[in-house]
Amino acid sequence: MFKYTFLVLTFFVSIELLAGGGWPIGKRKVYAKLGQNSIAAKNIYGQDGKVTALTPGAAIYTTSVYAEYGISNQLTAVAFFPFFTRVVRNELLLQPTGRREPGEALNDIGDFDIALKYTLPLKSKLVVSAALQLGIPSGETAGGESGVLQSGDGEFNQLLRTDFSYSFYPKPVYTTFYAGINNRNSGFSDEYRFGAEGGITLFKQLIIIGRINVVQSFFNGDKALPANGLFSNNTEFVSPEIEVAWQFSKQLGVSFSYAGAFSARNILAAPNIGFGLFYKSK
Repeated sequence: MFKYTFLVLTFFVSIELLAGGGWPIGKRKVYAKLGQNSIAAKNIYGQDGKVTALTPGAAIYTTSVYAEYGISNQLTAVAFFPFFTRVVRNELLLQPTGRREPGEALNDIGDFDIALKYTLPLKSKLVVSAALQLGIPSGETAGGESGVLQSGDGEFNQLLRTDFSYSFYPKPVYTTFYAGINNRNSGFSDEYRFGAEGGITLFKQLIIIGRINVVQSFFNGDKALPANGLFSNNTEFVSPEIEVAWQFSKQLGVSFSYAGAFSARNILAAPNIGFGLFYKSK
């Protein structure tokens, strides 16, 4: 199984692009986040949605930069760049012979994403935006001595997404709902994506955010493509996430996130733990 599992290991190490919901950041404003994410998996969700053992175990560590820049008061440029990705296949102990098969690792960049988001200038607490996101296949697709370790899926995709966001101002509470269609190339099935996010600010510095992200496959791709993990074809999941951020100055803050999947197909059955340091211009 491990031969194909490593075709698909880095989905959960990325953050959901357009993390700011439907709101624009503002002309010439900047938001940037340096993030570190990790997964260590001993199990996997199979094609039937059942959890089975992953042999050998695997781990992945990704260091990334997420950034938003306000081109205008309505148009925001967004980028996510995983500039260092380490994928590890653990050592395998073969039974009953006791022979050990050595593990291996790949250090490379991952696939990066860029997007443009346009927000309708509504004069209310409701904000509606539309975005075009492009996934650039910049990662390695045949790494390691075995040639099966990957930091990217090798396909170019285009995601059209709409966000509906509402602020309960002056209360420090907000909600966001989104839906999108992801067109994938190179034989991968297209995807329908949707989700929700809600957040509250406490003591003017502590931000607590809850998210749920859902991906459903159209099953219209090449059936011969691998289907055993995060870079596989026909990946599906329902993923809850919690994030806590503390903005300790007017421009700087730190964050911690924890995400997983309680219903999934063709992905690792392990949580994604993330840490971040972010900057927000005045």
